[in-house]
Amino acid sequence: MARNNNKVVPESKKALDILKYEIAAELGLPVGKQMSLNADTEFATELGSIPSSSMKEDYWGHISSRDAGAVGGTITKRLIQRAEEALFSL
Repeated sequence: MARNNNKVVPESKKALDILKYEIAAELGLPVGKQMSLNADTEFATELGSIPSSSMKEDYWGHISSRDAGAVGGTITKRLIQRAEEALFSL
């Protein structure tokens, strides 16, 4: 079966990347990407929960499957929460 990897909204990739790194910072995972630094990630590096030396590249190979799954699950949870909020605010 052929897979269709075309995104319905291609611009969503950057927003999802930002959300992914924000959640990783909240969970204290040492991953990073310079282009997506935001206040939460900067704050986490200042506190020392994420070493600033690990913020240089996009690398997730040292993260356990459980932690990566926690990031993905939290992303899904937040997206559902935002969609529900949008529906109920109508």
